[in-house]
Amino acid sequence: MTAEVERGPRVLRDARLLAREVAEQVAIDNGVCIRPVPYKRLDSLTGLTEVVNVACGATLESKCPPCAKRNRQVRRAQCREGWHLEAEPVAAAVEASEDQRWLIEFRANLQGQRDEAEHAGADAAVADLDAAIDAVDAEINAAGMSGNVLGRTAGQRSRSTRRRQDAPDLPRRVMRDTTLGRTFTGSDGKTYRPSMFVTLTLPSYGRVRGGVPVDPSTYDYRRAARDALHFSKLVDRFVQNLRRVAGYDVQYFASVEPQKRLAPHLHMAIRGTLPRAEMRQIVAATYHQVWWPAADEVVFDGEHRPVWSAGGYVDPVSGEVLPTWDEALDRLDADEDAEPLHVVRFGAQFDVQGVLAGSKDADQCIRYLSKYLTKSLGDPIGDGGDGAARRAHAARLVEALRFEPCSPGCANWLRYGVQPKNARAGLMPGRCRSKAHKPEHLGYAGRRVLVSRKWSGRTMGEHKRDRRSWVLAALGLDEASADPHRYVWQRAATGDPDVGSAALRLLREVAARQRWRAELERLRARADAADMAGLSGSAVAG
Repeated sequence: MTAEVERGPRVLRDARLLAREVAEQVAIDNGVCIRPVPYKRLDSLTGLTEVVNVACGATLESKCPPCAKRNRQVRRAQCREGWHLEAEPVAAAVEASEDQRWLIEFRANLQGQRDEAEHAGADAAVADLDAAIDAVDAEINAAGMSGNVLGRTAGQRSRSTRRRQDAPDLPRRVMRDTTLGRTFTGSDGKTYRPSMFVTLTLPSYGRVRGGVPVDPSTYDYRRAARDALHFSKLVDRFVQNLRRVAGYDVQYFASVEPQKRLAPHLHMAIRGTLPRAEMRQIVAATYHQVWWPAADEVVFDGEHRPVWSAGGYVDPVSGEVLPTWDEALDRLDADEDAEPLHVVRFGAQFDVQGVLAGSKDADQCIRYLSKYLTKSLGDPIGDGGDGAARRAHAARLVEALRFEPCSPGCANWLRYGVQPKNARAGLMPGRCRSKAHKPEHLGYAGRRVLVSRKWSGRTMGEHKRDRRSWVLAALGLDEASADPHRYVWQRAATGDPDVGSAALRLLREVAARQRWRAELERLRARADAADMAGLSGSAVAG
């Protein structure tokens, strides 16, 4: 009897967990976010408060399949809209908000106070104002304003011309103020505006079979790790060289995906076209040099690691202060025989396809560009290779990344006897919290989708609003007439009794989604019936 009484609560808990899992599956089947964030919305006119579930907006299927699917659909629409434009995209002028104007004015006042303090020789006040200015600059960037107009340039470092990233063997055309490629007239008199679909990969690090190294002991994991860490910079250099050769402001939509061997590679839709020979030249001439201090000789390891003091990190044995990041770069600049820490290039294999607007090839390329956007870089791609061998391969790559510096501020620099940029207490080699060191990213810390500013003339947020506006218009709801100041939003506190259980909130969202879909289907059927009646009337009149 006692055993049955003790087993009862456990069975009930298991049933509750199972119900939550079923609710999540039902939500996924109906396209409802499975991790909604509860907000309380206060209606300032009526005084009523209601709980509104806001979609989490995750882009990975492992976190929320419905949100990831919606994001992929928006990306496909964005890619399709900008690829084969026949006229220059025009971005609408954006007016600064009151908050943005206030931040700029506040920043100006702080700068004036700092200049006065510096003129008066008040070093302590200058330091405090510098910290305040840095904080406001961060708020300015978070408020949707970018650019370095507000940045202080006194401490910027100039690089020697012998270390300049260059591509001297590439042809160079005079730049034209356009984002559109060339057009061609066929024998039938029709005008064609072709574009390109390009695939770029990294070089080989050793023989692989089914995505797994044939001999892991000879596979160059260090080079693979460093190439992944700096892959985004290599892509930037490729775009710069591409525009230099093309002679116009080339626009692109690209996605970064993992290969079977877990190395990142690039698929890029490019507006306009270039000869294949020139594309081959650009790929071969593109490289990126990483001018960082040496990171091949371990100075501190295990329990013997630098300790934090008032002057920065010091050697625990000698008490000597480690060189700062700027001091380490000064030494690098002074060394005439210095070489870059790493040079990353593309591999010999690449693919270029010509694509015409509206063709089956264009649709297939757009689907391919977004095919793996909902997958993590650490997820295995395709078939082949033993599961255990693939997991071991990924583990070795993660271990190679563990102590590689991913940025000037990476804690791993302490392992090589250098203080990271903006060093602070608590840093420990091998425990960098950067995105690049997380197993699911495998060294690549950049964005998965790369879209040039003039691709479609609109931002991702504007594409999402188009999708929302279409649904609201189909349901007969006028979003433009809503008063933006009517509602006050506040995130619901944990344990708020008005929020309810997670499973119950999912079921409510599923019911709402089903009502919306039923209404959309009814409106669609009515529109189809009206179209058929119009066609019948036209036939009778004819």
